[in-house]
Amino acid sequence: MHVVVEVALPVFALILVGWLAGRTGLLGQESSVALNRFVYYFALPAVLFLAMARRPLGEIFNLSFVGAFLGSMLIVYLLGWLIGMATRREDQATHSMQALTASFSNTGYMGIPLFIAAFGGGERLLPALLGTVIMSAVMVGIAVIAMELVGSAKHGIGHALGDVAKALARNPLVLSTLAGLAWSASGWGVPKPLATFCELMGAAAGPGALFAIGLFLAGRPLTVNWREVSWLVALKLLVHPALAWWLMWLWFPMDPFWTAATMLLAALPTGALTFVVASQYGVYVERTSQAILISTIFSVPTLSALLWVFVGDGVRPH
Repeated sequence: MHVVVEVALPVFALILVGWLAGRTGLLGQESSVALNRFVYYFALPAVLFLAMARRPLGEIFNLSFVGAFLGSMLIVYLLGWLIGMATRREDQATHSMQALTASFSNTGYMGIPLFIAAFGGGERLLPALLGTVIMSAVMVGIAVIAMELVGSAKHGIGHALGDVAKALARNPLVLSTLAGLAWSASGWGVPKPLATFCELMGAAAGPGALFAIGLFLAGRPLTVNWREVSWLVALKLLVHPALAWWLMWLWFPMDPFWTAATMLLAALPTGALTFVVASQYGVYVERTSQAILISTIFSVPTLSALLWVFVGDGVRPH
């Protein structure tokens, strides 16, 4: 149980402190916006760039991880859409957001800090970084295409693909990853001043992201549509990691570290970017924020249990 105390407790304590700062009025929602932008545009890109730039390309791409993590996510996405249609007949834009809410892991704001706490960063941070790239590029792309095709815009696939391309071209997480990959491919070493700058900037990513989650949740309403949110949270926290385990067992076997990493990333709560997509299209905004809140709260016991089961002395650095 020491891993729960040493890793999970500090992670969720940082979220709690951010929530208390927001609820007590010490920091308002304008602080939440500013901190989120700092983490999203500066701290996380520094982490992504340096991690990619320092690793040979052959060590970065783990196709088994991509198969298990992305594969399980796409299955949950489909399940979320189908269950939404079966339980409450609404417009397809709403069902698209239900699917995204049920499948979108909070890899950037919670996964990276969790891995820093559990594994100490370095090369052990790579699964969280790859997961963040998948979420930022693939899942956001799928969400935008789906919303453009079935939502209020209705401009067709060409318009949707154009919006995806524009969004990815401006995404700092995608751009910093591509820059890191290009640097790695060049064969150049990372100069000490640049590495130190990225390390200093990236050191704020973990605590800043966790604190930002707490501030964000403090501004969300506490009323919850339990009938709907419950199955969304169950898909995210229980079904997603179960499917990841099944895919690893059946088709994508990995070593103990990558297995543990895949399970932890699949079991993360719903990411805040789903709220951004919902707000942009004016669809499913309130229930998306509720799912983020409840899945984050209920991820305390589920992630703690997975840490206890999968993260032992055999995978943690000494």
